[in-house]
Amino acid sequence: MFLHKIDDELSLKLPEEKDAAALFSLTDNSRLTLREWLPWVDGTKTLEDTKSFINFGRKGFTENKSLTALILFKEEIAGTAGFNELDHTNNVAKIGYWLGAEFQGKGIMTRTVTALVEYAISEMEMNRVEIRAAEENEKSRAIPERLGFTEEGRIRQGEWLYDHYVDHIVYGMLASEWKEQK
Repeated sequence: MFLHKIDDELSLKLPEEKDAAALFSLTDNSRLTLREWLPWVDGTKTLEDTKSFINFGRKGFTENKSLTALILFKEEIAGTAGFNELDHTNNVAKIGYWLGAEFQGKGIMTRTVTALVEYAISEMEMNRVEIRAAEENEKSRAIPERLGFTEEGRIRQGEWLYDHYVDHIVYGMLASEWKEQK
């Protein structure tokens, strides 16, 4: 089981099947906001879809290939964040995240991503942490920019969002850079 306390209000935990109803409700209630930037929203139509997502995430964690954690804000599920991919050959962790609509604008994601970067570098001994976000997704891009990540480039038409492609901006943080700015 993975449980990581960030501060008095925030923690990350590996989701369990018993969390499916609350996570599905959050997704469903935030559907319009999430759909603008996340390609999986329309495919999450039922509680069973969310259970499958949880089981897939737990499998990735067991195999040490990924970590999908629930963001708990004051003990309530606020979204998910974690490592979409763990590349142990090259020591690279790729972070992904989303918040339910009512939890945005409270500094939750900045604190969460800070904790994930620190965990990746200090605990997992990763050399590089990467975040990708759609070019026009200003809220998502603000996180790595606020944390001092380097904007490294653009992946043209890197993701299909329902009826159009979006370019992705790639941000990177090296372990040496993270340790210097602390």
